[in-house]
Amino acid sequence: MSGCPFFAKKFSANEHQSKEDGDSHPRIVKAAKDDFTYGDYLQLEKIVNAQTLQSELKGQKVHDEHLFIVTHQAYELWFKQILWELDSVRELLTEEVQGEQNMLKMVNRVHRITVILRLLLDQFSVLETMTPMDFFDFRKFLASASGFQSLQFRLLENKIGIADKLRVPYNRQHYKDDLHVQEREAILKCEQEPTLLKLVEKWLERTPGLEKDGFNFWAKFEASVDESFKLEKQKIEQMPDPVAKHEMLEDLNSRIKVFTSLFDSKEHDHLLIKGERRLSYKALQGALMINLYRELPRFQLRSQLLTHLMEFDTLMSKWRYNHVCLVHRMIGSKAGTGGSSGYYYLRATISDRYKVFVDFFNLSTYLVPQDWVPNLNPHLYTFPYTANDSSYSSCSSSSSDDSD
Repeated sequence: MSGCPFFAKKFSANEHQSKEDGDSHPRIVKAAKDDFTYGDYLQLEKIVNAQTLQSELKGQKVHDEHLFIVTHQAYELWFKQILWELDSVRELLTEEVQGEQNMLKMVNRVHRITVILRLLLDQFSVLETMTPMDFFDFRKFLASASGFQSLQFRLLENKIGIADKLRVPYNRQHYKDDLHVQEREAILKCEQEPTLLKLVEKWLERTPGLEKDGFNFWAKFEASVDESFKLEKQKIEQMPDPVAKHEMLEDLNSRIKVFTSLFDSKEHDHLLIKGERRLSYKALQGALMINLYRELPRFQLRSQLLTHLMEFDTLMSKWRYNHVCLVHRMIGSKAGTGGSSGYYYLRATISDRYKVFVDFFNLSTYLVPQDWVPNLNPHLYTFPYTANDSSYSSCSSSSSDDSD
């Protein structure tokens, strides 16, 4: 245990405490008497002996198969931790009040997921120390086993909120058909639960300031954008240079068209059907409001959560891309061990259809000058998390005049 300072310190402290307290801590005393070790705590005997080389069983021991197994086992352990964090965030979001009061926990846990995903990206460099010929030497022993069959990765995709209709078909069948009965049952159970996307959507719909009988952000924002475009157009039309005026008017009209689409709820519904948007219209409004007021204390944690969710999506996309590159390098255009088209199938998964929070990325489309954003006066508008909680009111150094 000398190799791990944390455990050495922890168990040393426990033993000292047991001497002082006698039998007041029976579990600690029992651990000391039974010689409860680092290996016992982590069940290392199970973990470090879980690498069975199929090539060795066939009498053709291939050195790099051990690396392949260990790396993929490490992936699965980290997937388990990601699912652990993800489930906790989903639970915090399930209840309105609980979700609101635990913003910092949610931000920290989603951030932790992104840190783990960065670590998983780095693991590809370990696999890349193996040459295609090294992999070829033991690939035949994998038989029909394939990373495509990773239950935890499928659970992760489902719990985040990847829509079934947007998935790339796998050998003209559903990916669940390639799983064992118990695994299919786990997937079906997972599909009955609210996804992270759906829970975030409900949370965004509760964004303080969207209320029509309150600050009514959306109406104020639309009015401000319309008025600002009118003033900008008037200035352009007064320009003496006809060529410059024409070019600037064309640019202005294209920007007006973007915002006209934004303020059209029917257009939003159409984009939802096409799969180009994921969030409800009200949730999109909440996300944009958070983005525009992100520097106000009341919205800072909300903004951080949106940023980490985008990072989550980005790193998942990078993981898929790195996986595609690795597979292409190792097997070229051959079929995958699970029967898929290998590289070509994986390449098709690198697209926005597998991005869950794509709407957050598109928020930058609707950036406007700060003076176009309706002034949120903290003296007139406070947005408590709960009816009896006034500690989270908005603060701003802006003037006391409201945009009304």
